[in-house]
Amino acid sequence: MLSKVIRLALTTIIFGWSVYQFANGKIGNGILFVLLAGLVLLTYFRNERILLSFWYLRKNDFDKAKKLLQGIKHPEESLVGGQVAYYYFLLGLIESQKGIGVADKLLRKALALGLKQDHDKAMAKMSLASFAVARRRKKEAMILLTEVKKLDPKGLLDEQVKLIKQSMRRI
Repeated sequence: MLSKVIRLALTTIIFGWSVYQFANGKIGNGILFVLLAGLVLLTYFRNERILLSFWYLRKNDFDKAKKLLQGIKHPEESLVGGQVAYYYFLLGLIESQKGIGVADKLLRKALALGLKQDHDKAMAKMSLASFAVARRRKKEAMILLTEVKKLDPKGLLDEQVKLIKQSMRRI
């Protein structure tokens, strides 16, 4: 929504105003403006469209999540650091509901850009393994599934891994 420069400038202005409020003895106003500046700065590091897309994906509303993500123009320029990886990760998860061609490319791009959380990496690799099984690439699927087991020490994805292995046996 707001560009990175505007967010940083707005944060600086609000923080400066809070310092002015502190200097004039209005401590309550100063605290309020410090919190407000922190909120604006948070949106610099965590894009609100990506956060809302995660929320809609949890609600299984893929259309709204995709619409929000499509609202981000030029993700490499407008997003910071790992947000670009999560942008492609979310798009890949949404596209995996429709077909595996585009979703495969998006998830690989997200992994290449560097997802931060191990469970997100495991989810992406598990989806790639299921795409490999669908394309009858058994060796690639086995490699990806072993990586999923390494990335998922709590065993949250064990059920899905078993299902993929069962479908591999049918090949």
